[in-house]
Amino acid sequence: MNINFSVIGTYLVPRTRVVLVAAILLPVMVACSDGSDQQPVVDALQPAPFAEIFQQGIVRYLGLFAPILAEQDGPVTTHYFAADADAGPICGDGSAYSMATRDQGSEDLMIFLEGGGACWSDFCFFINSVTPGIPQDGLLDTARVNNPVKDWSVAYVPYCDGSLLAGDVDVDSDGDGNIDRFQHGLQNLSAALDVTVRTFPAPRRILLAGQSGGALGTIFALPMVRHMYPGVPIDVLNDSGVGVLKPGKPEFLHQIVAEWNLSAFIPQSCADCIAPDGHLTDYLIWQMDQDPDLRRAMLSNTQDVNLADLFLGIGGPAFETALLEEMQQQENAYPQRMHSWIVDGNGHTFVELQPDATAGGVPLMDWIGYMLSGSDQWVSVKDASIGQ
Repeated sequence: MNINFSVIGTYLVPRTRVVLVAAILLPVMVACSDGSDQQPVVDALQPAPFAEIFQQGIVRYLGLFAPILAEQDGPVTTHYFAADADAGPICGDGSAYSMATRDQGSEDLMIFLEGGGACWSDFCFFINSVTPGIPQDGLLDTARVNNPVKDWSVAYVPYCDGSLLAGDVDVDSDGDGNIDRFQHGLQNLSAALDVTVRTFPAPRRILLAGQSGGALGTIFALPMVRHMYPGVPIDVLNDSGVGVLKPGKPEFLHQIVAEWNLSAFIPQSCADCIAPDGHLTDYLIWQMDQDPDLRRAMLSNTQDVNLADLFLGIGGPAFETALLEEMQQQENAYPQRMHSWIVDGNGHTFVELQPDATAGGVPLMDWIGYMLSGSDQWVSVKDASIGQ
């Protein structure tokens, strides 16, 4: 169901999004990203971050969909959308989409993108429905003493489309003339961010976190979040979706962009954003070029079996080689704003399932805390055995 400019229950979809237009047309508000309270200053000479891809259409679904129901359980509210196969937020199997918010009364906001596989013509393995609410695990656990964001407000964005919360296609996978896979990731993300900005209209800073498919999803969600929150410092925490793909095979990335209809996310002015090396690193650096109020933290196992073997089919050693090279390339470009935390192993994801893991002797939760506090202890770390 498409819901345009209407009231449903307590939800109002505004007729004009002045703040969103301002994100394209007004100068960027450049703020300090070190967790301080320094006020943003205006740089009248610099265009707003990501204006080019806003104009290419990545924001085309913002403001179009509102929840039909909200259920509150303590500080957590689950927001349900109508399941309409013709248009709107929907999961891959055609079931209803929902997202959740947790209002802690904090000025700090974490937007968390859940993981759950991926699906394209050559491979399909993904979670295609949503479990309502917010899990109480790791970085989402309000009772975990060493959780640096336990007191932050949360927007929890489930993942059920198989297209990294960015796709916009309907697929007849068996050729019988009927759509059987709904990859409405961009619509799901847009609807979730609309709820987020209504619930938390003025955070002082944002942590955009994601794991697995949601970690890759942060790459595409980042410009959308910036569009909704111009001038607000954004830290990105990417857990096991760092943009390492198939080395030397840019055709794979071109295939994914085409199959999922992601072309609007790739700026026409950036000829190297899909680079010959086949990885997303040049696109990630382009994002850092665009947004001076952005920092990025990358988490990975050296030979992540889910990515290296299951999804990419390149094997652990090839993944490790590419991982170390691509992380170094990004840190060379932005040595103060990008750091990595790398474990010597073949596991997959940390922030929910292995929050007590360490890399180079540094506990993960401590390392995230260093980033958010602006500590000079936030530096790249990796196990001593890596590279030996």
